[in-house]
Amino acid sequence: FFAIVIHKFLLMMIKECGGQKLLLRRFENGRFKISTGPCCCCCLCLPRVRITRRTLFWLKLGTFQFAFLRPVLMFLSIVLWTNGNYTFYNLSPKGAALWISCFVGVLTIIALWPVAIMFQQVRTLLVCKKIIPKFALYQFILILNHLQAAIINILAMQRIIRCVPPLSSSARGAYMTQQLLIMEMFLITLISRVVYRRRYDDLEPPECTSEEAGDNKEAP
Repeated sequence: FFAIVIHKFLLMMIKECGGQKLLLRRFENGRFKISTGPCCCCCLCLPRVRITRRTLFWLKLGTFQFAFLRPVLMFLSIVLWTNGNYTFYNLSPKGAALWISCFVGVLTIIALWPVAIMFQQVRTLLVCKKIIPKFALYQFILILNHLQAAIINILAMQRIIRCVPPLSSSARGAYMTQQLLIMEMFLITLISRVVYRRRYDDLEPPECTSEEAGDNKEAP
């Protein structure tokens, strides 16, 4: 579900700019800053990329691949688990869990990168549509779904979370993760309703913006 959310969030930012055609007209002379997280935040020497249909296609493809491959890998994991070849807590090089988890991690990073690139470009334009609180909620959900769950799983694997019969350490870790997510997502749902479920004014077309700027210069 969250893999699809990542792709939809990128499409939402493009839609809020008036669609792909208007976005290209607004930033026809602009360039994407690709030296951003989570892939290339330290590579400040990377050149800026021109905003074209081709670059937008690659950005959308970067998020779509995760929305498509993540369910495929989950289905593969279930098939391997039914055959006894997949154990989530078996991270040995000979086990399938390690390689599938690493592959999913790489796909996640690749999918998050286009969203960060697009947000850096449109956050000033879409500040009137509360894009910064929306992006903050998106990042917060990402942390809760992945980082929080990973920390609890590591604590369970190290037996820091003790087993309490009839639940083992891993079962108690999963139980704690789900209980926390239920409460946290309920609070996020209330905040999201405030941010999303309201009507925002449409952005002015690029021609109107440029004409008003010219009129303001001629008025004095």
